[in-house]
Amino acid sequence: MWQSSKMLGILKSLTQFSNTLDISLIVRLINDQGRVHLKKYIFSFICMFLIAGTTSISAWIMKDIIDKVFIDKQVEALWGIAFVLTLISLIKGFSTYWQQVLISYIGNDIIANVQQRMFDKMLTLSVHYYLNRHTSEFLARQSFIGSSCSQALNQIITSFSRDFLTLLGLAGVMIFQDPLMSIFALIFMPVAVYGTRKIASRARKIMTTEFAGFAKIMESMQEVSQGIRVVKSYTLEEIMRGHQFHAIDTVRAASNKLAKVSARSSPLMETLGGLAVASIVIYGGWRVIYNGQTPGSFFSFITAVLMAYEPAKRLSRLQVDLSASLRGVQMFYDFLSEHDIEEETQNAPLLQIKLGNIKFKDVDFSYRPSEQVLNKLNFIAEHGQITALVGPSGGGKSTIMSLLLRYWKPQSGLISIDDQDITAVQIKSLRKNIAYVSQDVFLFNGTIKENIAMGKPDASDEEIIAAAQMAFAHDFITGFDQGYNTHCGENGIQLSGGQKQRISIARAILKNAPILLLDEATSALDNESEKKIQLALSNLTKGRTTIVIAHRLTTIQSADKICFVKNGSVTEEGTHQQLISRVGDYQKLISSIEIQQLSS
Repeated sequence: MWQSSKMLGILKSLTQFSNTLDISLIVRLINDQGRVHLKKYIFSFICMFLIAGTTSISAWIMKDIIDKVFIDKQVEALWGIAFVLTLISLIKGFSTYWQQVLISYIGNDIIANVQQRMFDKMLTLSVHYYLNRHTSEFLARQSFIGSSCSQALNQIITSFSRDFLTLLGLAGVMIFQDPLMSIFALIFMPVAVYGTRKIASRARKIMTTEFAGFAKIMESMQEVSQGIRVVKSYTLEEIMRGHQFHAIDTVRAASNKLAKVSARSSPLMETLGGLAVASIVIYGGWRVIYNGQTPGSFFSFITAVLMAYEPAKRLSRLQVDLSASLRGVQMFYDFLSEHDIEEETQNAPLLQIKLGNIKFKDVDFSYRPSEQVLNKLNFIAEHGQITALVGPSGGGKSTIMSLLLRYWKPQSGLISIDDQDITAVQIKSLRKNIAYVSQDVFLFNGTIKENIAMGKPDASDEEIIAAAQMAFAHDFITGFDQGYNTHCGENGIQLSGGQKQRISIARAILKNAPILLLDEATSALDNESEKKIQLALSNLTKGRTTIVIAHRLTTIQSADKICFVKNGSVTEEGTHQQLISRVGDYQKLISSIEIQQLSS
């Protein structure tokens, strides 16, 4: 009856253990990653089985060492036991080596797989998803989540294989030597399981705080490295230092809390272990002294108890360590299930470009329900012509280009290319036919040659140089010591704004797409460079459909058609001469531009 109640207590504690941890998450992780590495796990399990077996034999053989060698003084037993001990050590040593190597290999494979899947998921997410998050969040995820998935699975496999088997084997030795005395050793187990359950819950909450602080550290470092000129010019050193130090202090405090909480299992296990050993010594000593039991059985039993301490302690900490790791696992699967992805119509056809005529018909769009950006917008950009979008800031010009690139979809209306609805064709086929040059130029952290080649990855050196010459970038590129192999630095920090703009234009030239989108591509250039770029663009736009967001008078005047965009609609349309002759918004805009240029 007493043993039944104790068994119920153990089962209750184990149930509380499973309730604290998300078992479905563990099962999902095992199905996801465990099956992939099944062969390595089987070999690792064999090694852990040998470790557990040799450890148990080491405790078992203590009986013969005491009884046969030290009491009976049998010489034959001395050599035989020495040989067995040597063999046990050899098997255990090699098994431990291969178990650690295999677990490390599996862990590294899991980290690589998780990071690859996360990056692949990032590429499928919509532009809208990135607008709501700081880039440091993704960097922190890559570092934190990959290691968490690896640690969680290896903790489960190692603990339930090596530690559990070792504990089971040693428990078998204990029970065989003295069943009643084994009860004294195992009586404290439910208390240990119950104590670690509350510690695990606390550890999981601390890990969430620690990750948030870690992301803030990366965010602050990234902002300083990318915006160092602004930091220096506005003397923001103290402010940025305060942000960084606060984030570091947050992580330090969380790490200290986690260390303190995690360490709570040690005094618990030490106390319970001490009580168990003391009880065993009293009972075992009493049996040796008064009942005539051999000292060998007692020493074999006490050795098994002492050897069982370390695997028992690791198993008691498993819930704490696993709870922390599973926080990262949950973040991983939450990220993979993110629904804010670019929607692709199943079996969508490829975009077939015949001429490249673009048509916006009654297009409505808003980023938020209360913020209407485009309102029944209509215009046509024809093949072989430059269509300039002009108008006040916030009128919807950049949104038009974003919709054409399918960063977003309109709420109503139709956007078509050669009478093909762009929302019904494959996104990649759409974007492959469009070359886009933004006002905010982005360059990758590579060489100038590599950045230009992004327009056509398989381009030859001759094609890259020709594109750079057409963008009037060749002269300043060859002026560098390493020429086209000059590193641009992070986001082109090694180059001036005009140089970055011309590299971006060279990239678009190399792509040789039938549709060009230019978001004021000459905005960062001086007058002399602008004249050269205008000549290059005039050659590039021949036979292509070009839409340009224009602010400079020279760009506007060279357009074949001008659309004045105001409050999300095209209010005026025509050539420069046609629109300047009318009294309206366009005429006022041109007058203000002329005044600005005269004053400058």
